[in-house]
Amino acid sequence: MKLVFIHGAGGTGDAWHFQKARFPDSDAVSLPGHPEGAARNSIDEYREWLREHITANGSGKTVLAGQSMGGGIALSYALAHPGEVGGLVLIGTGVRLRVNPGFLQLLRDNADKPPSWYREVALPMYDGVEPSVRDMVMDRQCRLPVCVHLNDFLCCDRFDIMERITEIRIPTLVLCGDKDIMTPEKYSRYLADRIPGSRLAVIPGAGHLVFLQKPGEVNREIEAFLATLS
Repeated sequence: MKLVFIHGAGGTGDAWHFQKARFPDSDAVSLPGHPEGAARNSIDEYREWLREHITANGSGKTVLAGQSMGGGIALSYALAHPGEVGGLVLIGTGVRLRVNPGFLQLLRDNADKPPSWYREVALPMYDGVEPSVRDMVMDRQCRLPVCVHLNDFLCCDRFDIMERITEIRIPTLVLCGDKDIMTPEKYSRYLADRIPGSRLAVIPGAGHLVFLQKPGEVNREIEAFLATLS
């Protein structure tokens, strides 16, 4: 089964630098509008773009690994097309992805600023990431117009599958950092408690970008999970 990585809001496929190195046959997508093409207006619309991408590349049944908004896309995919998903890796995500209204307003107020404006907004989240990788990922991220970041966070804010989460019957690994303040540990525990047979891994000392901050630990968890599928 093909392993497909799905980035979070305002990100690009380059964010999966450490995972691509460990799983070279995987696909780390850059969603439309990030920067090529037109951004979509909902997590479900991103899901359908992803399905077209997977189908066009002949990937067949896939393991979807998504972080934050990417996790929402993976969950939406598993609900809409369960027969096409062989496993889920849900990283720093939840059944609801509400966004602080003050943060949304900050993005609205600065939507016409140059893309580089976003660097100072995002920088605190990259604490603990290897500097060379941090700079590479942020350089890619800060090529996106501020309106793309705003659009993605609005997609997150509207996402809510709380009433449907128990419908998922797919092998699932739930991962989070214990210092994540954007999608706190309780979000991951909620997922793990409601997806039958899922496994929860909490990574100490990591935040919302746990896959960049603690790549060795995250990669080992993913590797062990994939082994259970084979």
